[in-house]
Amino acid sequence: MDAITVYRELFLSYLRSKILIKEPKGLYDPIAYILQLRAKRMRPILVLMATDLFGEEPKKALDAALAIEIFHNFTLIHDDIMDAAPLRRNQPTVHEKWDINTGILSGDAMLIQAYQCFESYSPLVNKQLITLFSKTALEICEGQQYDVEFETRDDVTIDEYLKMIEFKTAVLVAAALQMGAIIGGASAEDQEHLYNYGRLLGIAFQLQDDYLDAFGNPETFGKQVGGDIIENKKTYLYLEALLNGSETDKTTINELFSATAISDTKVDTVKEIFVRSKADLSIKAEIKRYTDKAFYELDQINVSPKRKKGLKQFGESLMHREE
Repeated sequence: MDAITVYRELFLSYLRSKILIKEPKGLYDPIAYILQLRAKRMRPILVLMATDLFGEEPKKALDAALAIEIFHNFTLIHDDIMDAAPLRRNQPTVHEKWDINTGILSGDAMLIQAYQCFESYSPLVNKQLITLFSKTALEICEGQQYDVEFETRDDVTIDEYLKMIEFKTAVLVAAALQMGAIIGGASAEDQEHLYNYGRLLGIAFQLQDDYLDAFGNPETFGKQVGGDIIENKKTYLYLEALLNGSETDKTTINELFSATAISDTKVDTVKEIFVRSKADLSIKAEIKRYTDKAFYELDQINVSPKRKKGLKQFGESLMHREE
């Protein structure tokens, strides 16, 4: 059994022990439902790994890991409402299975539950965890708002897009790692390096997700290839194509992304534009740049390379998904 599996099983056992069905069921059943949906549990695993990195018992980080997982699923409930999404992990979303009001209220309760998880820690650790958690939660809200605004803006820049994915996705990965470091007794300098490792790797991961959405192998990607194009999402590839494509290609891609009807050839046409404009090469270069910077931060942490092996392998596994 590999290390990741050990951490995952440790967390899942704890999660199952904390999922309680109680009254009113209309509030708590949806919470139990989404927490039990099949998921990779990447973020709580990172909390445990970071604590272990500094020589502390991973079990001490279970409540912080639970806070991260509850909060993450809270954001998914509300995101699904905002996106009117019918499915989450191939199962009905909470607002579809129940209703929108239930989704809002159960999500709110999950946010409160996440904060309650920190009550088991000492006053000093509790303060550090809550300060980081609150900062992260607000940044995620900011990232979501940027994403919403980008849907109706025609002047989104690549720098703005990178900031959006940093806030919406990467900061929670970074916070999970720093929380584990706090519980593990890491120095402020090592906490910062580990936070930056997670932040940079999270950006690289999302950029790779953008690339695989267009050019990935449908059998290994796990999602519909071309989904971002069909949904007219202004990803890095789209913005790079508008920046460096020919005038003809810019006109074509703008027309395709503004059309209400989806043509049969839209995905293939847009992908061809991505290649002609070298957007595909540009995003690959950015993925490598952010990944290299992430591993540099990991190298700076003041523990032995042997102790860092698990986190390095974790990062490599994220960044070597098949095309």
